[in-house]
Amino acid sequence: MNITEIKEGIHYVGVNDRTKHRFEGLWSLPYGVSYNSYLVVDEKVALIDTVDAAFAGEFLANIDRILHGRTIDYLVVNHMEPDHSAAMSTLRLRYPQMQIVGNAKTLQMIEGFYGITDNTLCIKEGETLGLGSRSLQFFMAPMVHWPEVMVSYCPEQKVLFSADAFGTFGTLDGGILDTQLSTDHYWDEMTRYYACIVGKYGKPVQAALKKLGGLQIDMICSTHGPVWTEQIGRVIGIYDRLSRYEAEAGVVIAYGSMYGNTERMAECIARSLAECGVKRIVMHNLSSADMSVVLRDIFKYDTLIVGSPTYNGELFPEVQSLLDKIAARSIPHRRFAHFGSFCWAGAAVRQISEFAQKIGWEPLCQPVEMKQGYKTSCEEMCRTLARSVAEQM
Repeated sequence: MNITEIKEGIHYVGVNDRTKHRFEGLWSLPYGVSYNSYLVVDEKVALIDTVDAAFAGEFLANIDRILHGRTIDYLVVNHMEPDHSAAMSTLRLRYPQMQIVGNAKTLQMIEGFYGITDNTLCIKEGETLGLGSRSLQFFMAPMVHWPEVMVSYCPEQKVLFSADAFGTFGTLDGGILDTQLSTDHYWDEMTRYYACIVGKYGKPVQAALKKLGGLQIDMICSTHGPVWTEQIGRVIGIYDRLSRYEAEAGVVIAYGSMYGNTERMAECIARSLAECGVKRIVMHNLSSADMSVVLRDIFKYDTLIVGSPTYNGELFPEVQSLLDKIAARSIPHRRFAHFGSFCWAGAAVRQISEFAQKIGWEPLCQPVEMKQGYKTSCEEMCRTLARSVAEQM
């Protein structure tokens, strides 16, 4: 069997992107990213999702290798984000009789993005599209992570086409199934993908997991990353844990520092935590850190310590940026502590305290505030903060 036939009659026709530096113009791609699309070939042919417009030529070539002149009867649009829908106009030129299948919100977006209004099929929750010996059943998954998102399920082969759910950053280097790849690097990339892209939508993810819980699933075909078979339990477990905002024991220390004084406070806190027996400590200097990695670690670990100097009467800008991103993701709980510094008028510690109050986080202890240069008296306060955090972990 050709490696791209991932199950009898179901073919992978996606592409790899190793040239894009930032996903959505924001999030780094050290391992690249895949745009996954699938052909279900039966008496009728259904294509599920498309790819980024930059790869339309390669995408059409992948389809041609499978169809050998047959037409596509249906294009099923599970998700309208342009990295999965932008080749739609090109496909319509190649296959003018192709019917575009989506829900009401999908079809409105298709008109808005691509001006296509004809030859569409509007489907609803639980409806089925017959292809011959196979069928596709549709389930709405709104806000995972756009409002039009749905998933498609082939009951005859127990395959779930899951849109962005269960996706991850990283190209598919050779293999397509998880059994054909070394998956080690995908797990942190999955957490990073979730934290950056899906992180705000924990409740909708939980609702989708509950809705799909009764299905027997032997294969998950996401729009990014490997096709999951043997690792389905682990993948669903990760998405379940992250969408409940649960985390493993560990401390993230995220700080800004202009001249090294606030950084010395962070170093003292980290060393004191280690002296108290805490082993999982991750430090991020926000002036140079990859923000997507910082967010990944905040989703991964249950304790966050934030430090900032006062900068022009405000928080250090990169610290403010991080706090804004945390608030935008509606993370309901983390063990939390904070510290800061100032030269002539303190503001950073107060503003971090206001942030914690606003999102409902109760600090573990009193913050540490340092005036001007790092000194022995401040070191002891940092040690006290660290001991208090360690005792409550």
